[in-house]
Amino acid sequence: MKIQIENRQTLHKIERRKIRSAVSKIFKILECTDRHISILFTDDEQIREINRCYLGRDKATNVISFSMREGEYGHINPQILGDVVISVETARRDAIRAKLMLEEEIDFLLIHGILHLLGYNHENTSRKEAKIMYDKERDVFRQMNSRKNMPAQ
Repeated sequence: MKIQIENRQTLHKIERRKIRSAVSKIFKILECTDRHISILFTDDEQIREINRCYLGRDKATNVISFSMREGEYGHINPQILGDVVISVETARRDAIRAKLMLEEEIDFLLIHGILHLLGYNHENTSRKEAKIMYDKERDVFRQMNSRKNMPAQ
């Protein structure tokens, strides 16, 4: 498993060790431990530009995923999932609104982005498919947090 992390924002210190640990837990829960992923932490201005340039949406958002498993050549290297881009600025606002710690919100966005890379979808799909994704992300998030609170053995 390879986890590449890049931090292009200055609003919040990104602890690569914690991010690697979170992604490893997510992969383990989702039973895809042999995958590779790239994660970019950015701010609203940068994610807005990415969103506008690649998705035609001129607004900031919390997370964007770019799958390497889609399209004509998606089968060439199935171990490479793709890229997840997270705006720490938006994540911070979302965390406050949801009464979560920023780290928990980032975990949730990592789960959301990774599920997209694995083929789950909630946009331009049926309510049933969207519910499957939402239920899965809540389940993974719950499993991650229950493990954090478990005493060491």
